[in-house]
Amino acid sequence: MKSIKYIILFTVYLTSFSLEAQNNAFEVQVIGKGEPILLFPGFTCTGSVWDELIIELSKTKECHIFTFAGFGNVPAIEKPWLSKIKNEISLYISSRKLEKATIIGHSLGGTIGLSLAIDENAEYHEIIVVDALPSTGALMIPNFNSDTIVYDNPYNQRLLDMDEKNFEAMATQMASGMALNTDRHQQIKDWILMSDRETYVYGFTDLLKLDLREDIAKITVPVIILAATKPYGEETVRKTYEDQYKNLKNYTIKYAMESAHFIMYDQPDWLLEQINEAMQ
Repeated sequence: MKSIKYIILFTVYLTSFSLEAQNNAFEVQVIGKGEPILLFPGFTCTGSVWDELIIELSKTKECHIFTFAGFGNVPAIEKPWLSKIKNEISLYISSRKLEKATIIGHSLGGTIGLSLAIDENAEYHEIIVVDALPSTGALMIPNFNSDTIVYDNPYNQRLLDMDEKNFEAMATQMASGMALNTDRHQQIKDWILMSDRETYVYGFTDLLKLDLREDIAKITVPVIILAATKPYGEETVRKTYEDQYKNLKNYTIKYAMESAHFIMYDQPDWLLEQINEAMQ
């Protein structure tokens, strides 16, 4: 069954694929025709993280699939990385009249979607956030204060200096916790290893520093949040999400049971069902 899906996907690429843009900050592939959807991947991932979802969505939608600078085969850019990503996405949207598109973002991509929706006069059809928070830093750092997050710190320097063997060992460990589907661990690991090292370090610093918990009160478009319950458990995840999103006025949240961070790999049918339901 899996091989059949990839044959179908390859056929879709041959018949409806175009390279829409190669900007400094990202590459975009466009597949399908219909109402536009912008698909943003998570940190280190390429747009191919959405491949199986695109098989279905591209039948009726025009899918704009992003890969950000420094990941996959897209050349790195100078820091500040994240602000350049967002600014060029905004230009891409305005130049192609995509202001009313649906945005689907995983992890980092979901946070970028929220950031775009905060902007004045945002008119997106909706934002679908897949296991992402307004503040990753607040989740990971005790007594979080974004003002203390800087590029030059001992942890970042250790990552920059880390040899390939130790970096691979770290990537292996990280990948093993991001999906319950063990068949996907190698792909997640490969994306980490393919990433430009400075983008990996300084781009993640940008993400840690970004805190949208107050600003999401400005969002007026509907937000659908799809959250994974593993490995922390539903009760802990619910508390985290309710706390981080408490200033957001118009949102719906659903929880993916038996799924870790990569919901598209652990619960692909559930994810497609939720997205189709949200876009009706």
